[in-house]
Amino acid sequence: MSSDFPTTAAPGQVSSYDEAETALLAKWPETKLDPSLDRIEALVELLGDPQHAYPVVHLTGTNGKTSTSRMIDTLLRAAGLRTGRFTSPHVESMTERISIDGEPLPEEVFLQAYNDIAPYVRLVERDSAHPLSFFETVVGMAFAAFADSPVDVGIVEVGMGGTWDATNVADGRVAVITPISVDHAKYLGDRPADIAVEKAGIIKPGATVVSAVQEPEVAQVLIERAAEVGASILWEGVDFGVEHRVPAVGGQAMSLRGLRGEYDEVFLPLYGAHQAHNAALALAAVEAFVGAEPLGDELVREAFGQMTSPGRLEVVRRSPTIVLDAAHNPHGAAALAEAVQDSFTFSPLIGVVGVMADKDHEGLLAALEPVLAHVVVTQNSTERAMPATELAEVAEGIFGVDRVHLEPRLADAIDRAATLAEVGGTYGEAIGSGGVLVTGSVVTVGQARTMLRPRGDA
Repeated sequence: MSSDFPTTAAPGQVSSYDEAETALLAKWPETKLDPSLDRIEALVELLGDPQHAYPVVHLTGTNGKTSTSRMIDTLLRAAGLRTGRFTSPHVESMTERISIDGEPLPEEVFLQAYNDIAPYVRLVERDSAHPLSFFETVVGMAFAAFADSPVDVGIVEVGMGGTWDATNVADGRVAVITPISVDHAKYLGDRPADIAVEKAGIIKPGATVVSAVQEPEVAQVLIERAAEVGASILWEGVDFGVEHRVPAVGGQAMSLRGLRGEYDEVFLPLYGAHQAHNAALALAAVEAFVGAEPLGDELVREAFGQMTSPGRLEVVRRSPTIVLDAAHNPHGAAALAEAVQDSFTFSPLIGVVGVMADKDHEGLLAALEPVLAHVVVTQNSTERAMPATELAEVAEGIFGVDRVHLEPRLADAIDRAATLAEVGGTYGEAIGSGGVLVTGSVVTVGQARTMLRPRGDA
């Protein structure tokens, strides 16, 4: 659709990025769900079904979606394709949710994307029992922006689940399934197999499914869905995978087995075995998308060497070293704990943890307990945040009273943790060998990132 509008603004349009952000935040939040695609289908129909203007790589799963989508984006751009990527949630800025050629939309372009669809949003809401949600509106913005660009491929990450997720109005040529475990239990169920039924909804007729290693009951759900719609499945560990990996300075060195050959001596500037598995998944997804054309060793090495993943085991400060990771459920926390032991030698490691009230905070803390000498309990500034005092009570039952510190303000919590790391804790560690890990929520990590990184850094 065209971005040209008359000088008189249409109803619902705004004049600044801040106004667009405010208008979006005033809509139904991402956590207020109505399992229906009616509103988003009505919106994209008015927009001319922009989600069908380009082939789509669609991602779902419990953890690893954002890192994997960024890797897919980088590989496809290295192969000469113009990419659009939709991801959620954002770490610091709402503009991160919609990227063209690997870069978030500038604020003025994000504003234009909002104004482009605002009149159509009003038309849909006029005839709907419920208004469009924040997520539905941003999905519509992304699909339209990709078509306007235009992009050669859309890389689209679900917000929650799959079948009823607003992104599912797109038909993925390749459906990528990262590991499925329990998260959003209130909405998706408390058994991985139940969650898999919802997530399998992104598998469309004739698609190629590229799946991480899954629990047997989850794999069976995916197999049944693929058979039902005539899709084919490629499995990590069978059709592709990580052949070898070793930690290295600044990341890790890997050998990957793709769909069409081996890729040796690949350096990935990200930490943790889980990121190596994300890399294998991304490589297979791109190979499946481009078809018979080989990617080439040099292209793969160069693309992975450029990889970044903000807020995912990201080192943002030194002296003491401060690491940010957006783990927000037990599965993610377990991968984080393993990665910390694999890639760092902090002694002691002090945790700063702030979680959302609707998450399995007890399971998350239990997964982190073996690697943290102390935990400083805090909260982020959103209404969904669990009060630090409540989280501290849970933490004391897991860590013991002596290892738990309460600092409701995030800035104070980071300062307290840095002091504990610098003095070496209470276990005789060498001064200066400690580190700080900020985790528990994407929002907590995003707010910490804003505090800790110089303004203007990517």
